[in-house]
This record gives sequence, C-alpha cells and structure tokens, in this order.
Amino acid sequence: MEVDFTPELQAKLTRLAAEQGRATQAVVQEAVERFVEYDGWFLREVEKGLAEADRGEFMDHEEVRKLVDRRYPG
Repeated sequence: MEVDFTPELQAKLTRLAAEQGRATQAVVQEAVERFVEYDGWFLREVEKGLAEADRGEFMDHEEVRKLVDRRYPG
C-alpha cells in the first residue's frame, strides 16, 4: 500500500518520528492502528446507544445536568 501525504504533513511526521527516535513508518502505522481501533469502538458505542433508544432508555434533562455537574464541577 502506498499513501501520499502533503509536504507539510510529511514534515510533521518526520519531525515527530525523530523526536521519538522511531522510524516514520512506525509512527504512521501506530496512528492508523489507533484510528482503526477508535473507529470500531465508536461504531459499537453508537450501536449500543441506538439499541438503548429503541428500548426507550433515555436520560431526562435533570439526569443529564447532574451527570455534567459531577464530571465538570464549578
């Protein structure tokens, strides 16, 4: 597989790899792996949420407010 990057992105990848003492290819591979894993996780979470909604499992406004206040006090 061959992937083309803009010169700016290639420079950023090269700089990042150098800072980490790694090969650019390794940095790109890790980034792609993280993206693929995250995308799979995100799609599974969306499906779970849709299934909950189909079952009528919703949080009301007050429950959402309490959740936000607990996570972000002040």
